[in-house]
Amino acid sequence: MNNFTRKNIVLVFLLLGFTIPLLAWIIELNRQGLPFTPFSLMKIHANNPVIILMLFIPVLFIIASIMISKHWKSQSELLESAYDELEYQKQNIDRVSEFAKKVGNGALKGDFEITEYSDILGQSLLSIRNKLFENKQKESLQNWVMQGKDKINQVLRAHSETKTMAEDVLETLLDYTNVAQGVFYIYDDDTSRLKLSASYAFSRRKFLHDEVNVGEGLVGQAAIERDIIYRTEIPDDYMRITSGILGEKKPDSLLIVPLFMEDKLQGVFELASVKEFKPFEIDFIKEIALIVAQVIYRLKTAKKTERLLQESQLLTQELKQSEEQLRQNAEEMRMTQEEIEKTNTHLEEKIQEVNLSQKRLYSFLENASELITVYDADKKLKYVSPSVKNILGYSEEEMFEGKDLDGINKKGRNLINKMFEELLDNPGKPCKVEYTFLNKDGTVRFLETTGRNLLYDTAINGLILNTIDVTERKRAEKEQRMRGQMQTLSDNSPDIILRIDLKKTVFYANPAIESYTGIKAEDATKKSLTQIGLQDLLINKLNEIIDTVSLDKQKIRQQVSFPYGGEIKYMNLNAIPEITEEGKLETILFILHDITGLKKIEDEIKEKNLKITDSINYAFRLQNAIMPSQRLMKECFPDSFMFYLPRDIVSGDFPWVYRKKEITYIAAVDCTGHGVPGAMLSLIGYFILNKIVSQPDNPSPAEILMQLHAGVKATLRQDMEESATRDGMDVALCKIDSITGKLEFAGAHRPLYHVRNSKLTEYKGTRAAIGGITKPGKPEPVFENFQIKLNKKDCIYIFSDGLPDQFGGSEGKKYFPKRIKENVIKNHDLPMEKMYNFFRKDFQQWLGNTRQIDDLLMIGIRF
Repeated sequence: MNNFTRKNIVLVFLLLGFTIPLLAWIIELNRQGLPFTPFSLMKIHANNPVIILMLFIPVLFIIASIMISKHWKSQSELLESAYDELEYQKQNIDRVSEFAKKVGNGALKGDFEITEYSDILGQSLLSIRNKLFENKQKESLQNWVMQGKDKINQVLRAHSETKTMAEDVLETLLDYTNVAQGVFYIYDDDTSRLKLSASYAFSRRKFLHDEVNVGEGLVGQAAIERDIIYRTEIPDDYMRITSGILGEKKPDSLLIVPLFMEDKLQGVFELASVKEFKPFEIDFIKEIALIVAQVIYRLKTAKKTERLLQESQLLTQELKQSEEQLRQNAEEMRMTQEEIEKTNTHLEEKIQEVNLSQKRLYSFLENASELITVYDADKKLKYVSPSVKNILGYSEEEMFEGKDLDGINKKGRNLINKMFEELLDNPGKPCKVEYTFLNKDGTVRFLETTGRNLLYDTAINGLILNTIDVTERKRAEKEQRMRGQMQTLSDNSPDIILRIDLKKTVFYANPAIESYTGIKAEDATKKSLTQIGLQDLLINKLNEIIDTVSLDKQKIRQQVSFPYGGEIKYMNLNAIPEITEEGKLETILFILHDITGLKKIEDEIKEKNLKITDSINYAFRLQNAIMPSQRLMKECFPDSFMFYLPRDIVSGDFPWVYRKKEITYIAAVDCTGHGVPGAMLSLIGYFILNKIVSQPDNPSPAEILMQLHAGVKATLRQDMEESATRDGMDVALCKIDSITGKLEFAGAHRPLYHVRNSKLTEYKGTRAAIGGITKPGKPEPVFENFQIKLNKKDCIYIFSDGLPDQFGGSEGKKYFPKRIKENVIKNHDLPMEKMYNFFRKDFQQWLGNTRQIDDLLMIGIRF
């Protein structure tokens, strides 16, 4: 759209914009019946404000016309650009079409320029042209190769001799590849050397080698490496090349190709050229080499077959001449063979009889219960029977290696050596010894050896020893002795001994039965339990035990009682099952041991223990009555805990609290010992402490410990020379002023842990105990007094040695103060009630199955 058209559009819109307000004025003036005057226009505008808005319509139309004009201008420019692009694409398509026609007509070498990167059609045609050109070159090369192979094959088919074939093949190959000179070597299987068979276009024959060893020169090197050698650049100082063509001259291009068939060397091509060989020419020559190698191999095989055929014919004639002689010899050999077979048959029968006898004898010896050994005069083993495996567990070879004497102890060896000496001194007298031998399976066997001197016997010529295993006999003899001893013990035993079978028949009763039942032993033997006159209570118990042992075959131990002689007899009953070697229960042995006296003593001890326990429980109530209650602890210190765990009923550890207005004393006291002794000492300490702090003044913890030390020594009279009482106590004592917020501490062997903001400070007590005997010349201890200014949320911990000294854990070690410190720091934010639960649970886990060794006391306070 041109500029004239755009101006017309603006004028049309401008005209329309003024027409609409004009029509609105006319309509409104007619409606109100007013004339078309400026005054009337002002009136209708005043009465109807909408008419005022009509005045803006021309402006809106002008703006709209300008915007439409700009839009149409932009569209016009786009259309012109599109027309230019279409024209350019048309020209490009015509150019590409022309190039495509040239490619289609076979003009593959024409130039074609890609004008733009986005010209996909041009790029595709150029790629197709290049591929067609490459394919044409490949096709031309393949045709060249096929034609060359065909020429070589024609030459090969025309020859049956390697000599003439080699000359024609070499000439044809060099002509076809345009190579200047060449030599063809064929491998001689008989001499294992390469022989020159043909040369081409070479006038100086003297430089040619008629024969070349494999590995010699470049030709031999190519043969041994089974690969071509191609040289284009050869330096002047390069080693001497033994080439038949070049002699000592450096060639411009040299190619040596070995000929192989079925991994066997058939020959070598040596080609020289004034130009460099192209890769396809080298590949072509390699293919020709393979074809020629196959033909040479075939010709050699045919020649070898022909030679073998001739040799076979000569051998056939010689065989015919020898056949008659062989036939005559065969007849003589047949007759001789028959005689030999008869003799061999008879000999085999005799050998079988001997072998059978030997096997029978070996089997007898192997399964015999007796071991036979033969020694020479020097006590060296000469023979051992096969039964050694069953008797001693060792093989014959192991016996010859020294096991015949290794298993005998020192005493047994002395007996054997003594037997050898007696046999040598008295040849006609046999000698017998008994000794132990360590079997191969580790068991000890009893052996009995009888020796005889048969050195004079030429068949044996040695000392023969006959050895039998007498272990079972020895065991039986020992059991017999033990049975006799047991019988004697049973008859004289104060315990009742009964042997009863599963049918509840008494097989044996010792005389002691009469002392407890009034029944004689001979009257109880070989009778049923119900027939011998035992009390029903005892019979029922024995029947019950017999039934139980019959089922599980296990030993039973119980306590039984029955009346006799006006009193109750208490007995420990042991029922022992007697089982045969086959695992069958045969009888049950009952042993009843009188424990009536022990039972009376046990009852007396129980009665005394009950009285002692009552006394201890009373002491426990007394100790609990004087101990500070949890209510008093909470009143003095709301956020606190007391972990108190005595080892026994009463304790040697005790907490102590004393309150005087704004001053509160608190201590953890650990008295020497535990149980009743410790509890008695704790009462002494309790009352002395109360007496000290009940005075008007408020002494420091160090002063209190000094007075407590003196009071304990005076009470236990430890200040006297004849005193032997060394008991005392360890104390951790605090004085807390609730007004000033000051804490004072003194300790006797016990520390105080002060925790502030997860940082722990340890105040170690004085290394001295309360009470005890002071060594002569040594001064009484002076206890150090510590002062601490308390802050809000500060914590203190005092405790006895029962917690850190307790053994436990996976390794059975002590709890140690280090563990207490770590737990306090790790849980410093916990309320004291939860700290109590933590230490109680941690101690129980640490203790596990270990016994508690001491009383335990721990006090924790948060301010």
